[in-house]
Amino acid sequence: MTQEEVLHKLIRYCDYQDRCHQEVRTKLLKLKVYGQSLEEIISELIALGHLNEERFARNYARGKFRIKHWGKQKIISGLKAKNISPYSIKKALEEVDREGGYRRSLSTLLEKYVLQRKDKYSRSDLWKKTYSHGLTKGYETALVSEIVKDIFSDLDQ
Repeated sequence: MTQEEVLHKLIRYCDYQDRCHQEVRTKLLKLKVYGQSLEEIISELIALGHLNEERFARNYARGKFRIKHWGKQKIISGLKAKNISPYSIKKALEEVDREGGYRRSLSTLLEKYVLQRKDKYSRSDLWKKTYSHGLTKGYETALVSEIVKDIFSDLDQ
């Protein structure tokens, strides 16, 4: 496969869905493109606007927050696993803040969790499981603790 054919294949690959540099590099290695050719293709994709790390990071964070209800900690871990730069991670977290409902999202998530399980567990077990669920979703310890307290104080009334 010529370098031009590989470039067109990668353009389609990047246009189908935003990709990070690591994903594109892995795809090129699978296509048996190495060394200088690999770097030239990545540079060309960046120059043409098909590969943009910051755009990828922003879309990743926005999607994981809105669809999977991930917290900032889990989003950061996911981006670091994809070798995204600290600058792009910072910009991506702006997308989560921009949504405006970070606290509200966690509150809704945990309230739903409690309502689905309140008849199955004792109060103390449900408290622990709810707290753990918030942490597993990647939200900050202090925020999870605060919201769990609010939810359980509302249940007492």
